[in-house]
Amino acid sequence: MSNAKEAPDIDPVLSSGALKINPKKLNKVPWDHTGEHPGSKLAWSVIKSLAKLSKYYLFRSVEEESPVDCDGGRIYASIHINGLVDPLSIILSQEKRPITMGRHDLATMPFIGWLTRRMGNQPVIRRAEQRSGVSDQDFAKEINHRTLLTMSHCISGGHGAVVMPEGKSHQDSKLHKLRTGAMRFAINASTIASSKELPSPVIQPVGLHFRCHHWFRTDLFVEYPEPIQIPTVNSDNYSQSLNEGTWMEPPEDMVRELRDELQDRLSEVTPEAPNWETYRAWRLLAHIRSRKDNTPLKSFSQEVIATRNIREIMVDSEDSELIEDAKKASTILHSRDLDARSLSKDNSLNKNSEILRGFLGLILMMLASPISIPSTGIQTTLAWYLGNNSDEGIDARTTHHMFAVFFSPVTFWPLFALLLSYYSLEGMTVETTLSSMILGGLIIMVAIQLSNTLMLTGYDFWTDYTASRRRIKLAKTEEGTEFIELIQNIVPKLVALK
Repeated sequence: MSNAKEAPDIDPVLSSGALKINPKKLNKVPWDHTGEHPGSKLAWSVIKSLAKLSKYYLFRSVEEESPVDCDGGRIYASIHINGLVDPLSIILSQEKRPITMGRHDLATMPFIGWLTRRMGNQPVIRRAEQRSGVSDQDFAKEINHRTLLTMSHCISGGHGAVVMPEGKSHQDSKLHKLRTGAMRFAINASTIASSKELPSPVIQPVGLHFRCHHWFRTDLFVEYPEPIQIPTVNSDNYSQSLNEGTWMEPPEDMVRELRDELQDRLSEVTPEAPNWETYRAWRLLAHIRSRKDNTPLKSFSQEVIATRNIREIMVDSEDSELIEDAKKASTILHSRDLDARSLSKDNSLNKNSEILRGFLGLILMMLASPISIPSTGIQTTLAWYLGNNSDEGIDARTTHHMFAVFFSPVTFWPLFALLLSYYSLEGMTVETTLSSMILGGLIIMVAIQLSNTLMLTGYDFWTDYTASRRRIKLAKTEEGTEFIELIQNIVPKLVALK
């Protein structure tokens, strides 16, 4: 597998937001060096509910394993290819309120900053931002040490944390080199817990898998392999300094060893492919192999595991022609927004039309439109536009989709519901009182959610239909013929690999 020496070490491309720093607000971010959580319990209750709703809207299917039980704190770490949707996909697995850390502007930007500060999110001024002159090194050191110490104490007190140890979101099919921040506060958290005779925290690698991470209504699979035990610094003076609020740097060799172990363990549960073209080829081979074994892959999690098995086989294979044929075939599918599920039982293209699903989808969307479009249409359109025109790359696309869902129940929906409630009561010549408006508004809010559920179901049915149309059109082209020939060449070679 990959290791820290082989992983690319690439600084992030700084967005316009990352290039603006607000020292005054950064100094006011809540922090705590006693082991208590710096965020608001009430805010977390609201955020958790909105996060659940966002997850339901963003993903068509969600498969989640349960992490191994542990008494101490837990540091969740994963690959970072999907912006703020990555921590969203993990955060609800926490038994306790999680603490997070992220780039500095997430704590200071309007509205979002208000929210993240109440979550207890801790700001970081990254190496790339210091190099670009966004912040002087002394101030960056002060903020970063305060953040690392807050994370250490909070985790030692039994709370969870969600971190993206690569230090930035990216678009590669393998891990970038991990930054050391998470290892440093992990070792210090373990040291603090040991000094207080508290249960030791662990690092929990997370396999975070999206069928296509930048698509709306894609599939999600979250897996939790065995956690990593964290070493402690055996020094009374060291732990005393941490407990008294002074940041201490753990031994470099200890940090490096823990980073390399996490790099190896995370690599196992990431695509870990040279590029996405190769990974799509592996996935296609996994589908072909499963059909040959009469065990077709019926869920996304099965696809991920089967593709990983193919990856292990291909590492030892010298058949370059096999992988090249698979790349060509999967590229043909990808160019038509299709994937390996387009295969039929006989390893040709599935030509079944989903016209009934398409018709039903249209009906459902039409039924939902009178409520869904006025209540949710504006923010949906805005999220689509911003996601497609962000200066942060395609990995930020679904972050904008997430924001549209996350903020709608506390902004657009109540306003729409109260206005509709008021005019409905007026139209029925019923006495309009504040209590009757609020009651009517709550009923309308429920109707909005039911309507949007109907709209999403209809949308899913319609996308099934449009996918079937693309398969049928592809089958009638020269590319379709080439695809089938490639599959016929692949099957006997893949069987020979067993």
